[in-house]
Amino acid sequence: MRYLISGLAVLAGSCLFSIPAFAGPQDVSGLWQTESGGAHINIADCGDGTPCGILVWLDPVENAGAVDGRNPDKALQARPLIGLKMLWGFKAKKTGWKSGKIYDPESGKTYGSRLKVSDDGILRVKGCIGPICQTQKWSRVTQGGSVATAGGQE
Repeated sequence: MRYLISGLAVLAGSCLFSIPAFAGPQDVSGLWQTESGGAHINIADCGDGTPCGILVWLDPVENAGAVDGRNPDKALQARPLIGLKMLWGFKAKKTGWKSGKIYDPESGKTYGSRLKVSDDGILRVKGCIGPICQTQKWSRVTQGGSVATAGGQE
């Protein structure tokens, strides 16, 4: 009996440690352009196997020197938007991520969020207030700075 329990413990431990972060359909890591095209979000491991999204680029023509001016916390309103954590707190599901948070600096509000990469390579980012959700479609940014589309490069 003790061999069975020991064997199960070893098997469970090896399974836990052999699963890479963002494996398969949960792989949302990389650089993404928002639907409007005015921002790039880098999604990487938060350090706990879940995705975090950091705002790394804003269109300089429209957002030069942009700060988090609509944040409800007055102490944070002067912080620059570049480097801001916008996605965090997700839980894995079979085909993506659920129960996370997304911060919208345009409104200063934080919403519930879900992430899923569709078969065409588009990241569907849902922001939700209760059962009401709105989805944005984000495209991968390639090394040269262009955006990957379903039919090739843009």
